[in-house]
Amino acid sequence: MNISTVIGADHAGYTYKKNLIEFLEKELNTTVKDLGTHSEDSTDYPDYAHPVAEAVEKEPNTIGILICGSGNGVAITANKHQNIRAALCWDTEIASLARQHNDANVICIPARFVSLEKAKEMLKAFLTTNFEGGRHERRVQKIACN
Repeated sequence: MNISTVIGADHAGYTYKKNLIEFLEKELNTTVKDLGTHSEDSTDYPDYAHPVAEAVEKEPNTIGILICGSGNGVAITANKHQNIRAALCWDTEIASLARQHNDANVICIPARFVSLEKAKEMLKAFLTTNFEGGRHERRVQKIACN
Protein backbone atom coordinates (compact mmCIF):
# COMPACT_ATOMS: atom_id res chain seq x y z
CA MET A 1 0.00 0.00 0.00
CA ASN A 2 1.24 3.50 -0.82
CA ILE A 3 -0.47 5.11 2.13
CA SER A 4 0.51 5.64 5.70
CA THR A 5 -1.88 5.26 8.57
CA VAL A 6 -2.30 7.03 11.87
CA ILE A 7 -4.61 5.79 14.61
CA GLY A 8 -6.14 7.14 17.78
CA ALA A 9 -8.80 6.04 20.25
CA ASP A 10 -10.29 6.94 23.57
CA HIS A 11 -10.67 4.39 26.39
CA ALA A 12 -13.72 2.78 24.75
CA GLY A 13 -11.70 2.09 21.61
CA TYR A 14 -8.41 1.14 23.23
CA THR A 15 -8.77 -2.66 22.88
CA TYR A 16 -9.91 -2.37 19.26
CA LYS A 17 -7.02 -0.01 18.54
CA LYS A 18 -4.46 -2.52 19.82
CA ASN A 19 -6.03 -5.32 17.77
CA LEU A 20 -6.37 -3.21 14.63
CA ILE A 21 -2.73 -2.11 14.79
CA GLU A 22 -1.69 -5.76 14.95
CA PHE A 23 -4.04 -6.59 12.06
CA LEU A 24 -2.71 -3.74 9.93
CA GLU A 25 0.93 -4.57 10.57
CA LYS A 26 0.69 -8.36 10.21
CA GLU A 27 -2.15 -8.91 7.76
CA LEU A 28 -1.90 -5.82 5.57
CA ASN A 29 1.82 -5.09 6.01
CA THR A 30 1.02 -1.48 6.91
CA THR A 31 3.00 0.69 9.31
CA VAL A 32 0.79 2.46 11.82
CA LYS A 33 1.57 5.55 13.88
CA ASP A 34 -0.22 5.19 17.24
CA LEU A 35 -1.32 8.50 18.77
CA GLY A 36 -2.96 6.97 21.86
CA THR A 37 -4.62 6.38 24.20
CA HIS A 38 -2.39 3.78 25.77
CA SER A 39 -4.73 2.34 28.40
CA GLU A 40 -8.38 1.76 29.25
CA ASP A 41 -8.36 4.62 31.76
CA SER A 42 -11.12 7.13 31.09
CA THR A 43 -10.02 9.86 28.71
CA ASP A 44 -11.46 12.47 26.33
CA TYR A 45 -11.86 11.52 22.66
CA PRO A 46 -10.91 14.99 21.29
CA ASP A 47 -7.43 14.52 22.78
CA TYR A 48 -6.86 11.80 20.15
CA ALA A 49 -9.13 12.89 17.32
CA HIS A 50 -7.43 16.26 16.86
CA PRO A 51 -3.87 14.85 16.56
CA VAL A 52 -5.03 12.19 14.09
CA ALA A 53 -6.83 14.81 11.98
CA GLU A 54 -3.78 17.10 12.08
CA ALA A 55 -1.51 14.25 10.96
CA VAL A 56 -3.80 13.45 8.03
CA GLU A 57 -3.91 17.12 7.03
CA LYS A 58 -0.12 17.50 7.15
CA GLU A 59 1.02 14.29 5.50
CA PRO A 60 0.01 13.43 1.92
CA ASN A 61 -1.36 9.93 1.38
CA THR A 62 -2.19 9.46 5.05
CA ILE A 63 -5.36 7.78 6.24
CA GLY A 64 -6.66 8.30 9.76
CA ILE A 65 -8.35 5.71 11.94
CA LEU A 66 -10.35 6.83 14.96
CA ILE A 67 -12.20 4.65 17.43
CA CYS A 68 -14.51 5.49 20.30
CA GLY A 69 -17.65 3.96 21.78
CA SER A 70 -20.15 5.29 19.26
CA GLY A 71 -17.76 6.68 16.65
CA ASN A 72 -19.72 9.93 16.72
CA GLY A 73 -17.48 11.90 19.07
CA VAL A 74 -14.33 11.29 17.08
CA ALA A 75 -16.12 11.90 13.77
CA ILE A 76 -17.55 15.23 14.92
CA THR A 77 -14.17 16.31 16.29
CA ALA A 78 -12.14 15.28 13.24
CA ASN A 79 -14.58 16.96 10.87
CA LYS A 80 -13.86 20.32 12.52
CA HIS A 81 -10.61 20.27 10.55
CA GLN A 82 -10.94 21.93 7.15
CA ASN A 83 -9.34 19.20 5.04
CA ILE A 84 -10.74 16.19 6.86
CA ARG A 85 -13.58 14.04 5.63
CA ALA A 86 -14.19 11.68 8.53
CA ALA A 87 -16.76 8.94 7.94
CA LEU A 88 -18.59 7.07 10.67
CA CYS A 89 -18.71 3.49 9.40
CA TRP A 90 -20.65 0.50 10.70
CA ASP A 91 -20.57 -1.75 7.65
CA THR A 92 -18.06 -2.75 4.98
CA GLU A 93 -20.13 -1.26 2.15
CA ILE A 94 -20.39 2.06 3.99
CA ALA A 95 -16.60 2.08 4.46
CA SER A 96 -16.04 1.44 0.74
CA LEU A 97 -18.57 4.08 -0.33
CA ALA A 98 -17.06 6.64 2.04
CA ARG A 99 -13.78 6.33 0.13
CA GLN A 100 -15.31 5.79 -3.32
CA HIS A 101 -17.86 8.60 -3.29
CA ASN A 102 -16.76 10.98 -0.53
CA ASP A 103 -12.96 10.69 -0.68
CA ALA A 104 -13.04 10.15 3.10
CA ASN A 105 -9.60 10.29 4.66
CA VAL A 106 -10.51 9.23 8.20
CA ILE A 107 -12.56 6.20 9.19
CA CYS A 108 -14.42 6.38 12.50
CA ILE A 109 -15.28 3.06 14.10
CA PRO A 110 -17.94 2.60 16.81
CA ALA A 111 -16.31 -0.03 19.05
CA ARG A 112 -19.45 -0.62 21.09
CA PHE A 113 -21.59 -1.34 18.02
CA VAL A 114 -19.48 -3.43 15.62
CA SER A 115 -17.54 -6.62 16.22
CA LEU A 116 -13.78 -6.60 16.00
CA GLU A 117 -14.02 -8.79 12.90
CA LYS A 118 -16.39 -6.29 11.27
CA ALA A 119 -14.00 -3.47 12.20
CA LYS A 120 -11.15 -5.32 10.47
CA GLU A 121 -13.28 -5.89 7.35
CA MET A 122 -14.30 -2.22 7.26
CA LEU A 123 -10.73 -1.08 7.72
CA LYS A 124 -9.48 -3.31 4.92
CA ALA A 125 -12.24 -2.02 2.62
CA PHE A 126 -11.50 1.60 3.54
CA LEU A 127 -7.76 1.22 2.93
CA THR A 128 -8.09 -0.64 -0.37
CA THR A 129 -10.83 1.43 -2.01
CA ASN A 130 -9.90 4.42 -4.15
CA PHE A 131 -11.84 7.62 -4.72
CA GLU A 132 -13.92 7.25 -7.87
CA GLY A 133 -13.71 10.92 -8.87
CA GLY A 134 -15.95 11.95 -11.76
CA ARG A 135 -19.27 13.33 -10.59
CA HIS A 136 -18.19 12.75 -6.99
CA GLU A 137 -15.26 15.16 -7.36
CA ARG A 138 -17.66 18.07 -7.90
CA ARG A 139 -19.58 17.14 -4.77
CA VAL A 140 -16.50 16.72 -2.61
CA GLN A 141 -15.29 20.16 -3.76
CA LYS A 142 -18.50 21.66 -2.32
CA ILE A 143 -17.95 20.26 1.20
CA ALA A 144 -15.42 22.76 2.57
CA CYS A 145 -16.57 26.06 4.03
CA ASN A 146 -14.46 28.88 2.61
